[in-house]
Amino acid sequence: MPESSPLPAALPATPPPASAGGQTSDRVRLVRNALPPLILLVVVVVEALILQLRDQTMEIWAHLLFYGLLGPAVTFFSVEWIAEGTRARERAEQELRVLYGQLSASHERLRAVQELMRDLTDAPDMGAVVEVAARGAVRVTGATHATLSVPGGLSGTARGQTLLASPGAELHPLTVSIPGGGALALHFELPPSPETEALAHALAAEVANGVEAARQRTLDLMTLYSVDQSIRAERNMRRLLSRVTRIMAERLGTEARAVYLSDQDGMLRLEYAQDRRGESGGGNPAPDFAQRVSNAGTPLLAEGAEAAEVFPEARRVLGLPMRDEDGLVGVLMLGDSQTQPFDEARVPLLALMAGQATLAVRNARAHVYSEELAISDERARIAREIHDSVAQSLAFTALKLDIVTRQMHKDPVQAEAEVRAASALLREQIREVRRSIFALRPIDLERYGLLETVRRYVADFGEQNNIKATLSVTGDVHLSPSDEAVVFRLLQESLNNVAKHAQASEVKVSLHGGVHLTLRVQDNGAGFNPEQISGRVSSAGGLGLLQMRERVEARGGNYRVLSSPGHGTVVEAEMPQA
Repeated sequence: MPESSPLPAALPATPPPASAGGQTSDRVRLVRNALPPLILLVVVVVEALILQLRDQTMEIWAHLLFYGLLGPAVTFFSVEWIAEGTRARERAEQELRVLYGQLSASHERLRAVQELMRDLTDAPDMGAVVEVAARGAVRVTGATHATLSVPGGLSGTARGQTLLASPGAELHPLTVSIPGGGALALHFELPPSPETEALAHALAAEVANGVEAARQRTLDLMTLYSVDQSIRAERNMRRLLSRVTRIMAERLGTEARAVYLSDQDGMLRLEYAQDRRGESGGGNPAPDFAQRVSNAGTPLLAEGAEAAEVFPEARRVLGLPMRDEDGLVGVLMLGDSQTQPFDEARVPLLALMAGQATLAVRNARAHVYSEELAISDERARIAREIHDSVAQSLAFTALKLDIVTRQMHKDPVQAEAEVRAASALLREQIREVRRSIFALRPIDLERYGLLETVRRYVADFGEQNNIKATLSVTGDVHLSPSDEAVVFRLLQESLNNVAKHAQASEVKVSLHGGVHLTLRVQDNGAGFNPEQISGRVSSAGGLGLLQMRERVEARGGNYRVLSSPGHGTVVEAEMPQA
């Protein structure tokens, strides 16, 4: 681009050759048409004058003088006049050739600059930008060597058509600064011309644009990664929307943000908002601008009173629809109190983030729904267990006590035995209720992490059930939050089965981290035949062995139970690590 400005000034230099050629043609045409009549006229006039001479000798000398001297002189000057036009034409043609060479070189440089700009645009990262810019600087300026350095410690070097491996003292250096930081160092075999220096400064400006574009692309990728991590790590709807909208607001440079979600009736209601007044929410109906964005299905901008309806202090509000293949999920709003316009180049990125937020909302809602189903199933299981186990045992104890009441006077010994049996049964039911309460206690995985939570749970399990419980952890454990929940749930179910069915005195738990995480629970209890009772449901978790296997295999892992009557049980689960 820097070479494009001299081109219009060079174009007016093309008329002189045409003018010189035309002038020469006019001279030839004038000599050809006017000279013969003029010569004839001159000859007639001269002959007439000579005839007036009376002396014959004088007439002879007059003819010699006229035809011998004057005629050749006229011919010489006529030919010289034509030759001067020819030389002017040759000079014009030479100027045209020089100008054509200059124009060709200028166009070649312009093409090289355009290629450099395209390559800078296509460069995937900052390192590629530096390498492309160094090679392009050599190609455009004709330098023997080029070295480009930018902030952050990145640098690139390129070599042109030279046998020198590196710049030498005999070369002529030229260093220009890069706007925003950095420098472009060029080396030439001949001192660089002012035009080359101007071109180098123009290239430095283009390199700065390429570096800034690469930096923006890197920021975009980092922002998308942050949004993706927020979506993966968070299931709480309010915290999820707070994280996602905060990242988007920081990327656009806005102050206020809000999300309106579609309820079961299809109405948009406020789910989360934050501005200078703080956070808010509570299901308020959406403003008219949110409805307009949802109907348009594309990002829209509100200003003035329409923006103030969304955020009282906002002068501009950007609305982004949240849609997927199932329809409208909600509308995301970003507001700012400043008067400067939004950076339109950021809108496609924000629209992509809004799409990610849409998936996150769908996942969070599905998670809430699954939790509600799990709570409902747990309530049904607890009711079933109370009815099938605790309630029947208590009813049986009540009958025994009624019998004891009638036998107290008739057979005191038998009555005392019945009371002891009822007391033992009550203590067993108390232990069963305690086991259920222990297994149902909420565990804060997010607060303590998987390893600390497992350590606490195994220690408490041993104390509650009077079983020697040990834990061994080896390797590096790094699972995703959802996989951690599955592993811990498997541990809960396995230990609960040990307490309820194994009649064990010792249980060993081990976690080993590698390519896969391996959970192993081994007891020294009575054991069982897995083929006969693979569908057994535990008293606390509600998951049978089959359901446990399905959960692990759904995560790409393996699950197996090794047991036989009288030889204890080993439960192993493998999960791929993140």
